[in-house]
Amino acid sequence: MAKDLMHYDLLAQEALRGVVRAAVVRAAENGLPGNHHFYITFKTGYPGVNIDAQLLEKYPEEITIVLEHQFWDLASMEDAFEVTLSFGGAPKYIKVPYAAVTSFHDPAVGFGLKFEMGEPGKDTLFHIDEPIIDEDDEAADDNNVAPATTGDVVSLDAFRSK
Repeated sequence: MAKDLMHYDLLAQEALRGVVRAAVVRAAENGLPGNHHFYITFKTGYPGVNIDAQLLEKYPEEITIVLEHQFWDLASMEDAFEVTLSFGGAPKYIKVPYAAVTSFHDPAVGFGLKFEMGEPGKDTLFHIDEPIIDEDDEAADDNNVAPATTGDVVSLDAFRSK
């Protein structure tokens, strides 16, 4: 099979991170409707994460936050969201780049997403550092022969919770 120079796995993850972004935007603008609430897990050491030092010490790798009843000042930017949550009765400001999110779950409707983490700066659509053309494609172009192509069709059912 040919090398995926389009990086479809990264394109799909970036698109699904857009679902998380859209959900956070709606919650920030209108609050959480009905019984909706979010469990958001993210890498605490990821570049751009702003988290209290005590929380970082307690959760040096990853933390799951819950946006349900007690959160304040939820806001979404293009590449991150910020929120104030209560930990042990004390308010703590958190800023999370969407690229740091490893999972998103809304138990009210059984919807969830999991993301594979690459190297920071290389796991988003806009930071792909690999060449666009590989040697096989160049050789085919030199001989005026199109490279053989095969495709895999992925059913969206694989991403739906059952």
